[in-house]
Amino acid sequence: MTIEDIQALCHQFGGVTEDIKLGSHLCFNVGGKTFLFTSPDSVPVSASVKVPAEDFEAIISKEGFSPQGYVARYKWVHIDDIDRLSWQEWEFYLKQSYKLIAEKLPAKMRKELGV
Repeated sequence: MTIEDIQALCHQFGGVTEDIKLGSHLCFNVGGKTFLFTSPDSVPVSASVKVPAEDFEAIISKEGFSPQGYVARYKWVHIDDIDRLSWQEWEFYLKQSYKLIAEKLPAKMRKELGV
């Protein structure tokens, strides 16, 4: 997987925007809220996604997954190398994170964004 592959997957979802946060993190957002943080300049390239609370402990027990510093209490998971996951796995985690973030947006905004 490459950042470009992940970028293509993210842009399949409605209302997705990109920006740079915290200096060098390429972030993907819906309604102004981030659902994916990436570190494209790190080696290996890493990323962080939000996961359901009920799945958090099981996910962080997998090799290469860990609680994301500062936001782990909100059930964000750090993936140490984007190559660790297949296209299908990335699609699953990105859809899940996108949905978790989009669900928290105001109803009017969700309707405008088509989410």
